[in-house]
Amino acid sequence: MSKKGILVVSFGTSYEETRKVTIEAIENRIKETYSDYEVRRAFTSGMIINKLKKRDNLYIDNTEEALERMAKEGFEEIYVQTLHIMPGEEYDDIRIAVHKARKNFKKLVLGRPLLYRTSDYNKAVKALKGQIPEREEDHAVVFMGHGSTHPANSTYSQLQCIMDVEGFKNVFIANVEGFPELDVLLPKLRENNIKEVTLMPFMLVAGDHAINDMAGDEEDSWKTILENEGYKVNIYLHGLGENKEIQNIFIQHLQDCIDGNPLMKEE
Repeated sequence: MSKKGILVVSFGTSYEETRKVTIEAIENRIKETYSDYEVRRAFTSGMIINKLKKRDNLYIDNTEEALERMAKEGFEEIYVQTLHIMPGEEYDDIRIAVHKARKNFKKLVLGRPLLYRTSDYNKAVKALKGQIPEREEDHAVVFMGHGSTHPANSTYSQLQCIMDVEGFKNVFIANVEGFPELDVLLPKLRENNIKEVTLMPFMLVAGDHAINDMAGDEEDSWKTILENEGYKVNIYLHGLGENKEIQNIFIQHLQDCIDGNPLMKEE
């Protein structure tokens, strides 16, 4: 019997509470579902890895380190499942690490992020329905994405398009970094006569961006900006990783790896 493993790779977070209900929750579901595999963890954020090491004496491998460790320990078959939202810069880094390590394993397969194929978007939008509150016509939901200078930032525009096609009325996404930012969305809220806004993170964890940039009391937080514009603001401080249906999507992407269709499966 070959030694088989699953490496779960996320950006990471230094917030223990949200890590437990998002990253660890998904890892634990993977452990329960794939009991024949040893499940390992890696983070892609060097800043978070260093912070946890210094602050908590907690050592987390990056992708390359985790694969090197697994090779030394005799693993022959590895499935790498990312918990990233889109195939952006962080996912590119994982691809490179996997490519470099491929010679060390009989089988090494990389799964796709949350949003990759069109069917992934459809499933993600369906998963969001359960966390979007019932609202009056003057009440909007605004998701905060991270955003990027990477070409994959177009992911957010495609997501908005599919939410519109699916009839999500007054549900929008804007980004901390990269188009569309909040100032692009403000005219749309006024045009639609919105009076109340619920803010939700479109990120795996409710970490620093959600706590400070979205929900903080500083003058440049989204909450403060919207309140200064006259909106009543509600805060939903839960990362996507807490959403069971989102968890199911990541687990299906892992299953697609095992079935031999890591990137091309379309339903």
